[in-house]
Amino acid sequence: MISPLKQIESGKMFIQNVFGNYNNHEMWYKIPEYQRPYVWEDDQIIALLEDISSAQQFTQDSEYFLGSIVFHSKLSKNEQYRDNELLDGQQRLTTLYMLMAVIRDLSGNEDLKKTCRDAIFQKENKFKGIPERMRLTFDIREEVQDFAEEFIKIDESTTRKDHLANIISTSQDINIKNMARAIITMREWFLKNDSIDVEDFFIHLMNNVLLIFVSSQELDDAFRLFTVLNDRGVKLRNSDILKAENLKFVTDDNKRKNYAIFWEELEGELQEDFDQFLSYIRTILVKDKARLSLLKEFEQNIYNPKEYNRETKQSIPKTPLLKKGIDTFEYIKRYKKHYDFIFNNTNSSLGSTFEFENLIALLQDNSIADIWIPPLLSFRESFGDIQIFNFLKKLDNKFSADLISGESPTARIESMNSIIKEIEILKNKENLNDDEKIILLLNSKVFNFNSSSFLNEIQSGQIYKRKFARYILLKLDYLNSGNTQKWNTPSKISIEHVLPQRPAPNSQWNKDFTSEKHAEWINKLGNLVLISRAKNSSLSNLDYIDKKKKYFNTTMDVFPNSLKMIQNTHWDLTTLDTNHERVVQLLKDHYQI
Repeated sequence: MISPLKQIESGKMFIQNVFGNYNNHEMWYKIPEYQRPYVWEDDQIIALLEDISSAQQFTQDSEYFLGSIVFHSKLSKNEQYRDNELLDGQQRLTTLYMLMAVIRDLSGNEDLKKTCRDAIFQKENKFKGIPERMRLTFDIREEVQDFAEEFIKIDESTTRKDHLANIISTSQDINIKNMARAIITMREWFLKNDSIDVEDFFIHLMNNVLLIFVSSQELDDAFRLFTVLNDRGVKLRNSDILKAENLKFVTDDNKRKNYAIFWEELEGELQEDFDQFLSYIRTILVKDKARLSLLKEFEQNIYNPKEYNRETKQSIPKTPLLKKGIDTFEYIKRYKKHYDFIFNNTNSSLGSTFEFENLIALLQDNSIADIWIPPLLSFRESFGDIQIFNFLKKLDNKFSADLISGESPTARIESMNSIIKEIEILKNKENLNDDEKIILLLNSKVFNFNSSSFLNEIQSGQIYKRKFARYILLKLDYLNSGNTQKWNTPSKISIEHVLPQRPAPNSQWNKDFTSEKHAEWINKLGNLVLISRAKNSSLSNLDYIDKKKKYFNTTMDVFPNSLKMIQNTHWDLTTLDTNHERVVQLLKDHYQI
């Protein structure tokens, strides 16, 4: 009888247990579709073999720790087997699995051969109702499983060097190419090191070499353990697991293959941003702040949403926001097109200037948050390009005004979600055309913000070192620019004071500004400029004429607002006040205050 699963289990397994019986149950492994390919190269494989060999020679009777594995453990449908879905340790375990086949084919000892066969697969016994089963199965590609059946399972298959070499040169599958190369590398290592007794090596491998394992019956918990423990190698992302969960629901083989290719291309293009892209889609669908991991958000709030009834104290299933399989893949496809339009195109269809692209660049440059992206994607899904620039301006003003006014992160997220909700409400009004819906949207109260708090911050606030300082200065550049060219923001941007923070005692600055006025004006918006270099304290403290000549003239050519400011021949309290009123009025006009 199989022992019951624990929520989280950990321990050590000798290799004979890894590929056999552990704690009264047989160990079976699956490499799921979302896993990365087998990528170990010769150096890693040889290092593994040499480590085991060295441990055998110098610490013969001691345990040798080879690494760790993390898996999601679950009972099969008929509860006859415990299946372990590998999340970490795939490369090492796959190598050890192939090593069993290599050692089997190098030895003439029948007991050793049988031990290797038992480690590789379970032989069918129809009289006992025991099916044939591979110890390690590959869901990554059908071709990989076929390779394992032909070159790992069958006796003498690892000796077929010419066939394996042909696979290396002709196969398009990276898993198969690398696995074929690994088999050749391991076999040749033993043949080259003929002083190593294969039987002694195998005895030590099975009885002294061990792996540490961590398993969980909850996939999300196992995934979290994996991300914590695995600080090396190629990590899994939420998107990897989400892909596998959805591919299971695509029954047509060709469609499943095409969707898998689409997903992999998307991963390759977005790379580390892919999970974030999926979180935008989650926001558009759920329209609420995320409270769970991305995987659980999709599973519980999108695929299987429920509503809690306070009277009955029961959760009642609701209609899924999205179905697993084709619906999910097609939904993601549509939003990827919107994403490309917004971030990757020239958008020449929107007008003769680069106002749209440059405003997007301004928002992207702002490292504070990207919560404005889901509403913009949602708008294009609902209304296409009709007035998308006008919508973006309203969205940017709401997002930035809330930020500058000091609204909490939660309140800002709720504001963005309210915009998505308003888009959906208006989209579903059948008695209105799109133009009428958009007019109502652009005039909706969801874009209202606290204008008095906003105005107080830009007019009287100490802007320097505030989280939004860089954003608001870039916004002034945007407003001072004709946007006839696409922005090419320098990689290095610093915020500099025109009136310096620490003027020299005998400088003109101390003649033009009292200590009280200096303290009042030093960090206000009208005294701050952007420069395209790191700050230089010695140049920063020069008098205005020298500072302008030696410092500003070479660092402001790409910042329109900064260029306007240094057109002045001097910089005293009157000049500073005039400039401050200019930039404040520019913002008031733009934000319609």
